[in-house]
Amino acid sequence: MVRILLADDHAVVREGLRGLLERNGHEVVAEAADGHEAVRLAATVSCDVAVMDIGMPGLNGLDAARAMLRQAPTLRIVMLTMHTEDAYVLRALQAGVRAYVLKTQAASDLLEGIQAALSGRTYLSPGIPEGLIEAAISGTGFAADPLTPRERQVLQLISEGHTTKEVANVLGISVKTADTHRTSIMRKLDVHETAGLVRYAVRSGLIRV
Repeated sequence: MVRILLADDHAVVREGLRGLLERNGHEVVAEAADGHEAVRLAATVSCDVAVMDIGMPGLNGLDAARAMLRQAPTLRIVMLTMHTEDAYVLRALQAGVRAYVLKTQAASDLLEGIQAALSGRTYLSPGIPEGLIEAAISGTGFAADPLTPRERQVLQLISEGHTTKEVANVLGISVKTADTHRTSIMRKLDVHETAGLVRYAVRSGLIRV
């Protein structure tokens, strides 16, 4: 029996996925409503596969996936998302995701994606170009991210409307450090107002609109 961690900020979606997975003999051992919770559960709950969305509050699925794999390298991550754009697929594969499944095709593709991930193969929902796998491996097809993982976390929280003090509290850092990260982000992105940061965060898949 495959032990699965579900991470999606919509309870109704998690409930539907749980039903689908359990009907097919899998066991959902934990559920998370945001990226930070998913990372914490991956470190404390024994699971084989994490099925997760990209767009989650606090910490998006792509950055959560990187953190989860650092502490649980054998975990297989299946991204279940509405995003069909090549950039999202490339970022997911670069982060170590083994299967990229579209929510519109979840009923037919999710189980296949899980089995592929467990067997060490990379799975993409039909309609997603297979050439993206090679592009992710070779590092072509997308520009390098100018931000560090911590800066991406700060950017996401700022774009979600958190003040610098709130960002510091969420991440367990000083207000001065949070402000330093904000300044560095603006310099690297050549952005000078919060609205510009939000636009970049949306384009990068850090937040949903």
